[in-house]
Amino acid sequence: MKRRQFAISALSPLALAACGGGGNDNPLALVPAPAPAPAAPAPAPAVVPATDATAKATASAALKRAASYMDEVVSYRGGYVWSYSPDLTQTFGEMEAKRTMLWLQPPGTSSIGHIYLDAYHATGDERFYQAADRTAKAVAAAQHVSGGWNYIYDFAGEASLQHWYETVGMNGWRLEEFQHYYGNATFDDATTAVASQLMLRMYLEKKDPVYQAATDKAIKFITDAQFGPQFGIADGGWPQRFPHNPNAVSSMPLPNPQQLPAGARAGMEDSDYTLHVTFNDDVMGENIKFLTLCVMALGRTELVANITRAMDCMQRMQWTSTVQPLQSGWSLQHLSRDTLGRLAGAPAGARSYEPRSLATHTTQTNIQQLFGYFTLTGDRKYLSQLQKAIDWLKSASIQLPANVATLNPLLAGRNVATFIELDTNEPLYIHRYGSNVHNGAYFFDKDIANTISHYSSGRSVDAAALQKRLDELNAMTPAQIDAMVAKSPLKATTARALPRYFGVNREVDFPDLFEGAVMKTPVVPESEVQAIVAALVDGNYWTAPVPEIVNPYRGNGPAVAYTGTAYRSRHVGDVYDTSPYPADVPPDIAPYVKREKPQFIITSNFIARMGRLIAFISPVA
Repeated sequence: MKRRQFAISALSPLALAACGGGGNDNPLALVPAPAPAPAAPAPAPAVVPATDATAKATASAALKRAASYMDEVVSYRGGYVWSYSPDLTQTFGEMEAKRTMLWLQPPGTSSIGHIYLDAYHATGDERFYQAADRTAKAVAAAQHVSGGWNYIYDFAGEASLQHWYETVGMNGWRLEEFQHYYGNATFDDATTAVASQLMLRMYLEKKDPVYQAATDKAIKFITDAQFGPQFGIADGGWPQRFPHNPNAVSSMPLPNPQQLPAGARAGMEDSDYTLHVTFNDDVMGENIKFLTLCVMALGRTELVANITRAMDCMQRMQWTSTVQPLQSGWSLQHLSRDTLGRLAGAPAGARSYEPRSLATHTTQTNIQQLFGYFTLTGDRKYLSQLQKAIDWLKSASIQLPANVATLNPLLAGRNVATFIELDTNEPLYIHRYGSNVHNGAYFFDKDIANTISHYSSGRSVDAAALQKRLDELNAMTPAQIDAMVAKSPLKATTARALPRYFGVNREVDFPDLFEGAVMKTPVVPESEVQAIVAALVDGNYWTAPVPEIVNPYRGNGPAVAYTGTAYRSRHVGDVYDTSPYPADVPPDIAPYVKREKPQFIITSNFIARMGRLIAFISPVA
C-alpha cells in the first residue's frame, strides 16, 4: 500500500503558530499524565434542515443496507479480504485467498472496521456499532500472541494458513514476503498500525475489556519491538517483523544463473532484512502516530520517550557518502547491527528487487517526516541535516533523462530514479528474467530499458516544494515555535478526543491531532449521493472493476530456463505464478488474453462510497 507521511508538513508556520498558547522549552520532557478519556456516549444523529431530511434519510438507508450486506453476507465471521466475486466463489487479498481468511493489510478487515465505526458516529444507529464490533472482534481474534498482527489470518487454523503459504504464497514470484511463513507479526503496509488504531477506537467507544486488552497488547508489542539503546545508532527504530524468526531467509535462490547479465547484481545483499531498521511503507511514522494517539486518549505520556527515540533514530540514520559528499539520504532499510563486514546504520538491501542503495522516494518521505517531527517538538535538530538531502535530490546524476518516456514507457512522468547506487550516485534499475519463481530471478544494473512493472524504477520527487517548506520552517521565530508546540499532541496535559472519522476522507494524520484542529469532511453534492445509491446492486452492494486478478494455484512452476521476454515487464509470470495482475494488461503470450477487468465487490470501493455517504449525512466543517 502507499507509504504514510506527515501531512502536517503542508501547513505553513503561521497556520501552525495560529494554534496559539505557550510552550515547553524542552520538547523531550514528559508532560504530566492526563486523566483517562471519559467513556464516549453513543453519538446522536446530526440535526439537519427539513429540506435536506429526505436526501439524508435516503443516504442513511442506503448506508445501512450496504453495511448490513457486507457484514451479514460478504464477511467471514466478521473478517474481510480485499475483493470478492459477487457470488463469493472468488476471494482475493493481495493474492488469492481462502474463504476462511481475513486480510489485515489495508484496505482489509481493520479498514472496514474503521468505516463502520465512522458510520456509527455519523448516525448514532447501533446497527453500525454492531457491525464494527463484529469486525473488530475478528481483528482481536487475529492478534498474534506477541501483540501485533500478520498480514493475514485464517479462521480455519494454523495448518490451513501454513498450507496457503506453501502453495499460493510460495509461488507468488513478485511477492517475496508471502513465500515463507514466519509465524510472527509485521509492521509492513501499516498492518499492525491500522489494526491497533481500531482496537484503541473501539475501546474508547464503550470501554469493552476485549479492546482494552488488545490495545494494551498492541502498545506492548510496539515498545517491545523497538530497538533499544544497546543497538547504538539503531536505538528507537523498528524492524519489519517481530519477534524475530531465526529461520528467516537470508538469501534468495538464483536459478539458471547463466541468464544473469554481465555486471548485474542479484539477491538479498544484506542477509535477513526482517532485522533491519525499516523506513519502507512508513513503519516509523505509523508507529509514532499510534503511540501519539495513546498519549492523547489514554494519558500514556510515558510513551513520549519511545516516540522521541524513534524520531531521533530517523534523524541519525541519514547517510552521507564519504566518497560522494553530495549523496545524502535514506534507504528503505538500514542495518540495525554490524552485518557482513558493514557497520550498523548503513543503507541496506532487502527483497531481491530492493538493492543496497539510497532510495529517492524514501528520502523525500523521511524529509517530510522530519518536518513533522520539528512541528511536533520545536527541536531544530530535526531540520539541521535536511538541506544536504534536498540538495542530493536535486543532483543531476539521479535525474531521469528528458526522453525517458521513449527509453522506457514504464517510467513516463517520473523525474528521478528510485534506487541510487552508494558512492557512485548513479541509478540502479530493476529487471527480471525467467517466467516464475522457480526458474527466474530479479537483478539490477544500470540499463534503463525493460524494467519491471510492479515496482517502478522511477519516482516523482518535488525537491522545490521540499526546499520551500524547509525555508519556511527555518524562518520561524521562537515565539511562533512556542505557539505551535503548545498545541502539539505530545504536549497534551488533559485527555483529548480523537477525530470523529478515520476513514471518511483520508487517514488521520498529525495536523488532525493538534489541539483545536478540525478534520473536515469533503462537500458531497446530492447528485453524487443519488448516483452512489442508484449504483447499489439489488439495493445492497456495490461492484467496481477489480484492480487485479490471479492465476489459481496449480502446483510449482517449471524450473527449466525460460529465455523469452514476455514476463520481464508484466505483473505476472507464467500460469504457475500466483502473483496478481490487471486483467487488461496481461503478458502478451498465450494462454493470456487481454480482457476487461471483471466487476467485483471491492473493500476499498466500499469504504470510499461509504465515506462519501457519511460525509453527506453528517459533515464536519
